[in-house]
Amino acid sequence: MGSILNPYVSFNGNAREAMEFYQSVLGGELSVMTFGESGVPDAPADQVMHAHLHNDAGFTVMASDTPPGMPYVPGQNIAISLSGDDAEALRGYFAGLSEGGSVNIPLEKQVWGDEFGAVVDRFGIGWMVDITAAAG
Repeated sequence: MGSILNPYVSFNGNAREAMEFYQSVLGGELSVMTFGESGVPDAPADQVMHAHLHNDAGFTVMASDTPPGMPYVPGQNIAISLSGDDAEALRGYFAGLSEGGSVNIPLEKQVWGDEFGAVVDRFGIGWMVDITAAAG
């Protein structure tokens, strides 16, 4: 698989509706996991923890509802996502983007099994890095 780069949008409780709309416009396959399905504590069980839309043209959009305790700020609700199974490269990207920036979530194993981290680079751009858990 390697690595992919795509937008990641945060919503305020309407991520499913937005992603279904994007699917109706762009086509493609949509997968949705709720906070309840992922086991995230103290989050609305029916809201979206992660949604992924990919179409035949190669477009990928990912999204989630903003978890409790995190601010939802319109205009600042989009980041860039780097994801895949090339752990060495993705760890390097995370380290590089962290230089002069601020790490919001350290790159470490999460409840859903992947390694995940979030950083704001020195230019104020939000990045998320997700290293896909090995199948098995």
